[in-house]
Amino acid sequence: MHKNKQMFTKGQLIFGILFFIAFAVIIGYTYRKDLKLHKRYYKGSIWVLFAFIAFILFIVGIKYFFT
Repeated sequence: MHKNKQMFTKGQLIFGILFFIAFAVIIGYTYRKDLKLHKRYYKGSIWVLFAFIAFILFIVGIKYFFT
């Protein structure tokens, strides 16, 4: 049996890192480009995020309370 403990090859790791960097740069660039539109159309959307996080915490709390 072959006991290679590496999950990825060196080439796959390099590709993954470069892909992540390029993806982050592109997402950052497009976000900065559309920042004026985001402020205009998504005003108040932070409350939706807070409600979602509160709901997830509520579900987790129920799980740990009843188990």
